[in-house]
Amino acid sequence: MSTLKLDKEKFYSVTEASQMIKDITDITKHYNGINQNLIQQLYSVNIQLKNASTIEDKVTLLIKKDELKATIEKNKLSEATDISKIRYLKGLQIIKILYEKTLALDHHYASVATFNEINNLSNPNHYPEFLELKDVLYTKKEKKIGFDLSTILGNNVYTSVLHSFVSLFTNTNASKQEKESSLKEVECILDFSLRMHNDLNTIYFETAFLQKSNDNIIKELEQLFVDFTKPIHYKVALKACRNSDDWDTIRELLNDYLNVLTKISKDESQQYKAHKMQINLEFPTDRLLQFITQYNSHINQGAKFYEKFGIMLNSYENEQQCSEKIPTEYKKLKENISIAIEKFNTAYKPVEINGSKMKEVLYGINEYD
Repeated sequence: MSTLKLDKEKFYSVTEASQMIKDITDITKHYNGINQNLIQQLYSVNIQLKNASTIEDKVTLLIKKDELKATIEKNKLSEATDISKIRYLKGLQIIKILYEKTLALDHHYASVATFNEINNLSNPNHYPEFLELKDVLYTKKEKKIGFDLSTILGNNVYTSVLHSFVSLFTNTNASKQEKESSLKEVECILDFSLRMHNDLNTIYFETAFLQKSNDNIIKELEQLFVDFTKPIHYKVALKACRNSDDWDTIRELLNDYLNVLTKISKDESQQYKAHKMQINLEFPTDRLLQFITQYNSHINQGAKFYEKFGIMLNSYENEQQCSEKIPTEYKKLKENISIAIEKFNTAYKPVEINGSKMKEVLYGINEYD
């Protein structure tokens, strides 16, 4: 039975889909060439059987016919084993690709969800100018008329702003000009925080939701890796495998597994065991295809969420007028969201493992011309 040399560089590369297609094509052409010759010989033997006149000739031809059929069947099994090896390696490559993508996406979600605490951007109590105004109002307020908010209400966006407005215009000793000047200092902050409060908090909480969904995807991918490597008796978790760069061990175990499969496939009494080993090696591929569909749905969901985030962040109508007062974190957030939208369609989306070529590689379908 033919065996393929496992190339280390090819195993590690995440851009070898075209090489895998070429390898499967070469295997198919190789076995087609051999089997075509055997089929022609079989056809010739059948003709000779029809014209054979003696028992001896017929027996000799029947034996030769059985030998040719057995050789063709062995070649089919050898071809299937060689293609299974390539499919298995490609499947591991895809798992590795998706794991890196989900980890990168998890890092992105975490950075956005804690990006200087997005919810703080929408609360004027986190702006020095507004806090300074509150201090001024507190020192100048009419003690008999004014009142203080509790800590809870004082940190609330709406009650804090309302209390400050009431204090500014009704119970301070400041002049009209001073009040107008104080208001002008915080008008952009108040306008921005009150207008964008709901949108920024929506981004914060929905990003947390996306991060949770991504955590689930990572867990399912890690379980898929367990199922994928179980037939070859690899027992290290995906995270540990990645951290220790233990891919060579998987490669060695796969070689051992296929060597056993090659050996027992030559024994007619163990054909069932050989068939079962072949199925065990191929079955995880179906799980992988199902997971890819789930992963793509997850990425599409994230892309739609971020497109919505982009619209929200671009909806602040006084951005140009208040550009000097708007916090730089808001502008950076807009940039990050814009970049993320592009990444959802490029870096995070597994373009290289989508479409018919991916199915051809994983299933070993002979449709490469």
